[in-house]
Amino acid sequence: VTMRAFSEERKMGTLELLMTKPISLPNIVLGKYFGAVTLIVIALIPSLLYVATISDLGNPAGNWDVGSTIGSYIGLFFLACSYTAIGIYASSLSKNQIVSFIIAVFTCFLLYFGFEGLSDIFPKIDLSHLGIKSHFNNLSRGVLGMSDVLYFIGLSLVFLSNTMIKLRGENYIKKKDYGYIPLAVIPTLILILGITNFPPKRIDLTQDQRYTLSDAAKETISSLDSPITIDIFLDGELPSEFKRLKVETEQLLSQFQSENNNITYQFINPLDESVDQTAIQQQMSNMGLKGANVEIRENGKISNEVVYPWALAYHNDKTIPIGLLKNQLGATQEERVQSSIQNLEYAFADGFSKLTQPKRRKVAVIKGNGELDNRYLADFITALRDYYYIGQFTMDSVAVSPQRTLESISDYDLAIIAQPTQTFSEEDKYVLDQFTMRGGSSLWLLDATTQRLDTVSGNTFVFGQDLGLNDFFFKYGIRVNQNLVKDIYAAPIALATGQGSDSQYQRYPWLYNPLSASGTAHPITSNIEAVKFEYASSIDTLPNSLKKTVLLSSSPISKVIGLPVQIDLDKEIPNGLKIINEGPDPREFNAGETPLAILLEGEFTSVYANRIKPFKTNNASDKSGPNKIVVISDGDIIKNQLDRGRPLELGFDKWTNAYYGNKDFLINTVNYLLDDSGLINIRSKEIAVPFLDPQKTNQKRTQWQVINLLLPLVLLGVFGVLFYYFRRKKYGQPITA
Repeated sequence: VTMRAFSEERKMGTLELLMTKPISLPNIVLGKYFGAVTLIVIALIPSLLYVATISDLGNPAGNWDVGSTIGSYIGLFFLACSYTAIGIYASSLSKNQIVSFIIAVFTCFLLYFGFEGLSDIFPKIDLSHLGIKSHFNNLSRGVLGMSDVLYFIGLSLVFLSNTMIKLRGENYIKKKDYGYIPLAVIPTLILILGITNFPPKRIDLTQDQRYTLSDAAKETISSLDSPITIDIFLDGELPSEFKRLKVETEQLLSQFQSENNNITYQFINPLDESVDQTAIQQQMSNMGLKGANVEIRENGKISNEVVYPWALAYHNDKTIPIGLLKNQLGATQEERVQSSIQNLEYAFADGFSKLTQPKRRKVAVIKGNGELDNRYLADFITALRDYYYIGQFTMDSVAVSPQRTLESISDYDLAIIAQPTQTFSEEDKYVLDQFTMRGGSSLWLLDATTQRLDTVSGNTFVFGQDLGLNDFFFKYGIRVNQNLVKDIYAAPIALATGQGSDSQYQRYPWLYNPLSASGTAHPITSNIEAVKFEYASSIDTLPNSLKKTVLLSSSPISKVIGLPVQIDLDKEIPNGLKIINEGPDPREFNAGETPLAILLEGEFTSVYANRIKPFKTNNASDKSGPNKIVVISDGDIIKNQLDRGRPLELGFDKWTNAYYGNKDFLINTVNYLLDDSGLINIRSKEIAVPFLDPQKTNQKRTQWQVINLLLPLVLLGVFGVLFYYFRRKKYGQPITA
């Protein structure tokens, strides 16, 4: 478009004639420049057809990000303006159009890729911000940064100014015309402002503000003064969904990098033959990083590949893994990636927090009332050690020295009471109550039922279990009922069929194991897999001043069974199969969504306010400050299974080979109860990632290909004909006889 701008004028000898006109040199150069820019913009207008195509083929139709698209076009416009300025300058250097074209292409390529290449050669010197690519990438994803805009404006003005200086140096204008000379200095200053990122103002045009880091995420790296290096194992041949995950990961890390340049990252293909695959896979195996089998559909063919959606972050002598792919029961590959992208900011911010911030909070695992043995808590406690100091606290000393026990437990920030089986004394409850009044949070995992196996009949009898906590929780505004929740959406159990060597394990529905996946956007339950309960009870809420949030509940198709009850395996399995196959009786399963886990927030009133205290204590309080408590009506959700005496990962069922979201839910719960930085709230940030509808894309493939290929050409052709017609009509000479 630009190679003829001044080259043709030089070759034809019309440049001298043009300069004699009463038009200043800046006006001549800018006239050529804006004429070329206008032509390029007109040529880009038909590309809006692609937006219509994506909108029609979206899942659902119309699912596209307007703000991001506008930002992309703004970035494309500034890129075209810069390239045009470079082309105008190149055209002023030679009489030969081809030479001007080659100079312009080489200069554009050098400015776009060259500085990034130099940064790769000299990794200690970051020169990438001097090139076009880094600034264009920011604009093209829908983020308008003042530094990026200033960079492109300055770059365009620099080359236009050089064009004027070049033409003036050849005596095409009078020496006294110096009005344009300041343009040689001003654009250089503007370019410097853009390169040095001043002022650091950015506008995120995306509809979900995906490129705006939360304050909590920024806080995790605000004090970072030594390098963090990240290896991301998402490279090579990837399915389209995982390519999107890679792009989103790279864009997120670039945001962290812009906040603190001590963060560096690289993408690695662990299956690439040019790298030491054995060493990489051994490192990943040692850290428990497993590959994911994914399905690739391409040109009607289906194949399975292994992808390693993990990142390893290194800081000083510490290394932590960061999982990029979330597990979801029954979710499609596309849905899993969507959920994973939603979780990316929290995953990396959480990882950086582990690497850079020392442990500050203390967690007490309460013992003394028949709580779960440590081997069943091993995986959960191991996971918590990355965040907090963990200590075992025994309540046995309450009977001897209740005051000293209260003072000791007050040193902790959170108490975890996991599946107690023995009744709490008044002294025990008062210690835990005053722990709450002094600002300590609590996580209660309670069983209101107990099971007994009849060795004669082989049946299980379920009875209510009284832990002496009814008045305790009643004051806080909840009641854990002595009943069983039976749910259509439940985890299966594995039973052996056959005899001897012919026996096989088969899955059967077990309606006493509800699966709960909250539909709320609360940060504790956002983007986690379904949580598995075993013999859970319902929780009632009672009116008081505390805010109550139902974190997990049964499905709408559930029922509540009173106790005691006999569970006959030989009857329950056929009955469960019948219900699943034929559908439940709505008159029977009519309990609706029954709460199974509740969050209490606010200022708690002491259980023993206006009552006789079980023992005298110093600084007793009847009112707490802002505090939080979570109560769950099943202690089994924190219990990991064992394999040959060794603990398995929490949430993994070795009998059905299924993975549930118990671990993520409980870790999120603890983080929420103790998080004073607001980091956990990142989980409630929703990222909407649009995908194409595969079925509609296949059906309309040919139609849209033809439209996208021919319609832009037709539009440009019509424009050319009209332009030629009106130009000839305006400037053409009438033919006279």
